[in-house]
Amino acid sequence: MSTLAALNFQNAASPLMEQLIFFHDHSMTILILIITIVGYNIVSTYTNINIDQHMLESQPLELFWTIVPSFILVFIGLPSIRLLYLLDEVYQPSITIKTIGHQWYWSYEYSDFLNLEFDSYMIPVNESMDFNFRLLDVDNRTVIPFNTQVRTLISAADVLHSWTVPALGVKADAVPGRLNQV
Repeated sequence: MSTLAALNFQNAASPLMEQLIFFHDHSMTILILIITIVGYNIVSTYTNINIDQHMLESQPLELFWTIVPSFILVFIGLPSIRLLYLLDEVYQPSITIKTIGHQWYWSYEYSDFLNLEFDSYMIPVNESMDFNFRLLDVDNRTVIPFNTQVRTLISAADVLHSWTVPALGVKADAVPGRLNQV
């Protein structure tokens, strides 16, 4: 569970979320390196009173400024494309859960079983206990099996919603009239 002072991601509960965290760290390392180099160049240019006119109009320097950003984009783009394909891969699911978002609650239906559907309402603040998570706990929790492939079909009945499980790296929009698969 994420807390108020948490600055990092939650612990990964799936291999895809681990890959997302690795990609985040990879891209942030590249960005910090770029910001450090550009900041150093700005400070050194501002503090240096000796300006070389030949260096300012150098064609090799312009070629360097053109080629290096393209390599940086490749170093960020290739892992990003790989990760997008991994996230979109559909395996043979063991169970399918149909999720429908309503304005104040979610409806769940286990499609593989007969007559197994329920609504999940948020627990009101005045009925909440000390151990409950405020505005996050519900009366009927969705049970998802561990270490199995689960397909979730997500839609909405009235307005836009977002169905999210951060530790699994799953986030999908529930749009009325559209069926999203996760």
